[in-house]
Amino acid sequence: MASITRASVSMPSLSTSVNQSQRRISVMNSVSFPVSGRSMIPSLRLQRGLQVCCAAKQETVDKVVAIVKKQLALPADAAVTGESKFAALGADSLDTVEIVMGLEEEFDITVEEESAQSITTVQEAADMIEKLVEK
Repeated sequence: MASITRASVSMPSLSTSVNQSQRRISVMNSVSFPVSGRSMIPSLRLQRGLQVCCAAKQETVDKVVAIVKKQLALPADAAVTGESKFAALGADSLDTVEIVMGLEEEFDITVEEESAQSITTVQEAADMIEKLVEK
């Protein structure tokens, strides 16, 4: 009986335009899955790289980072990125509400309560702001 030690999946590059601003998403060309025993345990290995462009402009992300740092009294050199989670930065639910209020004031927007409760990262906040500003 033959055994499989590795499975490989290849796919063409994928480019997708998002909205009118022509932001692009590129996806890797291949993924390798090591196989151990009878079950396949996936282990992604990037062979060509994974590149994802965010919906929000970097300027918007930077403004959100500044507001988060100010609200949470973080030092200027604190590492806060789009992937940073508010909770991991020390924010509780009240801090998150105050961050959203600061975003509303800075960007002259109104955030619905349901939307505000679903925001957990800097990037999610920036993406939401971009959507609201477009309207």
